[in-house]
Amino acid sequence: MTRRSDRPTSRTMYQFDIAAGSKAELYRDLHAALDALTAGEGDAVANMANAASLIWQYLPDLNWAGFYRMVGGELVLGPFQGKAACIRIPVGKGVCGTAVAEARRQRVADVHAFPGHIACDAASRSELVVPVLLDGTVIGVLDLDSPEPGRFDEEDQTGCEALMALLAPRLAAMAD
Repeated sequence: MTRRSDRPTSRTMYQFDIAAGSKAELYRDLHAALDALTAGEGDAVANMANAASLIWQYLPDLNWAGFYRMVGGELVLGPFQGKAACIRIPVGKGVCGTAVAEARRQRVADVHAFPGHIACDAASRSELVVPVLLDGTVIGVLDLDSPEPGRFDEEDQTGCEALMALLAPRLAAMAD
């Protein structure tokens, strides 16, 4: 008797039509693409990897895009795009640790002016860190760095917060 699996052995790769128009259109298209990439996938690492890749590919002027996961009370490096990065960050330290301690986003126009900034890449000048919240608990952060001072604005913040709200339940395995 031949047994068929109900689960496909491979997923279809998507061609995304990401708008080159307004920033609002860009984030709307990124949201739709992230939804398509992660829908039905329960593996948190795979979902973070695809999210980091998608953001890296379509958001301009980034030199790092990725995730830190909460593991044992500290942030531990997750999937990312860019140069090698700091592996562990204590809660309350640097921009990422501050985002966790305060459970709110950190948008920093000049990282060199941020007290306690952790410089993983000396080329980084601005940073946006968005907590990934699941049932009110921080399970990780999205970390975006740019070599451009003041690169991130309120539209980036709002767009990335919406992306993380979509992604958070798809990372539930991290919270187990």
